[in-house]
Amino acid sequence: MGISESPGRLSGDGGSLDDALGAGLTDVVRCTGASIGGLYLIEERRPVLRLVALCGLPVEFSAPWQRLPLTAPVPVADAIRQDRLVWIGSHDEMARRYPRTAAVLPYRFALAAIALTGVSRCWGGIVLMWPAGHPREASSRERGNLTASAHRLARLLDESPRPLSLPEQPRLFAVGRPSHPVQTGMAAADYLERLPEGAVALDLEGRITFVSTAAARMLGREPEGLLGTRPWQALPWLDDPVYEDQYRTAVISRAPAAFDVLRPPDQWLTFRIHPDSSGISVRITSRGEQAAPSAAPAGPRASQAPTGRLYQLVHLAAALTETVTVRDLVALVADQVLPAFGAQGLVLSAVDAGRLMITGHHGYPADVMERLDALPFDTSLTPAGDVLARGTPAFFASRAQLADAYPEAPRMSDKQAWAFLPLLITGRPVGCCILSYDRPHAFTADERAIMTSLAGLLAQALDRARLYDTQHRLVHELQRALLPRTLRTVPGLDVTALSLPAGHGVEVGGDFYDLLRLDDSTAAAVIGDVEGHSVASAALMGQVRTAIHAHASAGATPDLVLARTNQLLVDLDCELLVACLYAQVDLIGHRVTLASAGHVPPLLRVAPHHAHVLDVEPGPLLGIGAAVRYPVTAATLPDQAILALHTDGLVELPGSDVARATSALVGHLADADDRDLRRLADSLVRHAWPTGQHTDDITVLLLRAMRERT
Repeated sequence: MGISESPGRLSGDGGSLDDALGAGLTDVVRCTGASIGGLYLIEERRPVLRLVALCGLPVEFSAPWQRLPLTAPVPVADAIRQDRLVWIGSHDEMARRYPRTAAVLPYRFALAAIALTGVSRCWGGIVLMWPAGHPREASSRERGNLTASAHRLARLLDESPRPLSLPEQPRLFAVGRPSHPVQTGMAAADYLERLPEGAVALDLEGRITFVSTAAARMLGREPEGLLGTRPWQALPWLDDPVYEDQYRTAVISRAPAAFDVLRPPDQWLTFRIHPDSSGISVRITSRGEQAAPSAAPAGPRASQAPTGRLYQLVHLAAALTETVTVRDLVALVADQVLPAFGAQGLVLSAVDAGRLMITGHHGYPADVMERLDALPFDTSLTPAGDVLARGTPAFFASRAQLADAYPEAPRMSDKQAWAFLPLLITGRPVGCCILSYDRPHAFTADERAIMTSLAGLLAQALDRARLYDTQHRLVHELQRALLPRTLRTVPGLDVTALSLPAGHGVEVGGDFYDLLRLDDSTAAAVIGDVEGHSVASAALMGQVRTAIHAHASAGATPDLVLARTNQLLVDLDCELLVACLYAQVDLIGHRVTLASAGHVPPLLRVAPHHAHVLDVEPGPLLGIGAAVRYPVTAATLPDQAILALHTDGLVELPGSDVARATSALVGHLADADDRDLRRLADSLVRHAWPTGQHTDDITVLLLRAMRERT
């Protein structure tokens, strides 16, 4: 059973699964006292989360969050990856743990996210939000309700007999509201009409559902012209993001708000907003002809973009700062920028040697990309070259519009509308971003403004990503040159090595390893970690490996190998220190002799279900001073025993001490399947870092004494 994309509703057995999931979401919102709830499901084809059900919040407010990469630094993605409840008790905590989320939701609320883990897979997760007055800590009852509700929703998905289809837009579900059997709607309306102040009711979508006569008079419109509209759209003098943001604050934080607005030419009105789970009540009073309060805007602004668009831009800007590679950038644009503007196609190209080289695309067949790749910068086949030369974007609402200016361009694909965005940095062309649509699309003024602003952010991100990719490629080649490409074959030993960089930055990793064949019955294994992550660290790594190899090949004992290498670093007056472990293996005597320069001790599995840490007395780090001695430790190495050397990145875990992490690693080594050493090394890393997001370099070197030597 899988999940695929569909333009319609979430569907399953008889089309009722979406109703059941929506009912389950609203149930958990009610039983936990939350004000907002969202249900995410994981797309089958890609590790992307899709928001499929929502309650307590307008769908348009959720636009930045409707599609999220599973790797995104947001609470729901963390809850799913780590299969746990994520609780955020305040906006301060949100800003500290999830700065991107806090930037887009600068409101007071509490938030919980939990995974929907079924029998054989994780389906997605749910997110709940509470008003500003909620305690910072979740109660045991709330945690229990969240866990039980997540299990119920996961069971619904487990039991669905047919694959699910995900909608393009989330479906909105009403939480419901208590009924008032005694009070009639007419009596309530009569009561409000008798009051001198104005009364307006908004639903959670921001639309006016009721307006009193006094309110209509103060607003300067007939009631019929206001019903069903949003105030900031129906009244030009309210068309300011500041006022729409007051509504957003009330909806998300469920906290009352008040602000003053100038109704031209000289009438000041005070709006008091009172939210609850069913909508917003607004009281309007007149302040007469007064001077403008200093905190109030001076008047309406022309051509304002809706606040939702501005928040999308903030969200995308924050996301773009976290992209590292060009591949990351293309994935972000495909997963978040395209849905934000309702586009279906993407072509991202970079300027390289006078040509537009396609660096990524989405929604196009490969043959189209082959025809568009490497076009000259001054091409007239498409508008890309012209928009880069002029530095201004071009928008085409239909194929006819594009064909008028560029007759050949529409024939390149079956798209129906296009936005060509030049990517420039201080006038220097970086590339071009093309957003395209499967249907004709009229670009509004605010869309053009936001896309133009976005193009500047994309240009910076693309330039930075290409620089990173170039540096990373050079660094990777340098690391490959410094580390052994293959380990030497030593009869009587089964050996494997696994080296993983930290996964961030372009610095050279400091970990190194080697295997030396000293004679027919003796081998030496070396593992170490140079301080820092720089080219200087890499250069020192190469010198240390060469020195160890030279002294070991000359017949030095383990303690002398380290002592003489240490003296070399002292003579070089190097400021960097090196941790190192040298293990000399006697294959006939079944012995191993070890010397350590401040390195983490190795692990030894003597038999299935029996493993322990080898107690190796450490000496000082290499390079710390002259005339240093290194103690020697000897141990038995039985047939089929596995000696596991590793760097500290395997056991230095955030939030856990090294002793506890090492103990857990020993238990895993003892019980793991050891038939394939490579798989065993992989399993050790996965056990230590189940999410795969390790924060330091990791190197593992495994040696197994063979029963028979050939």
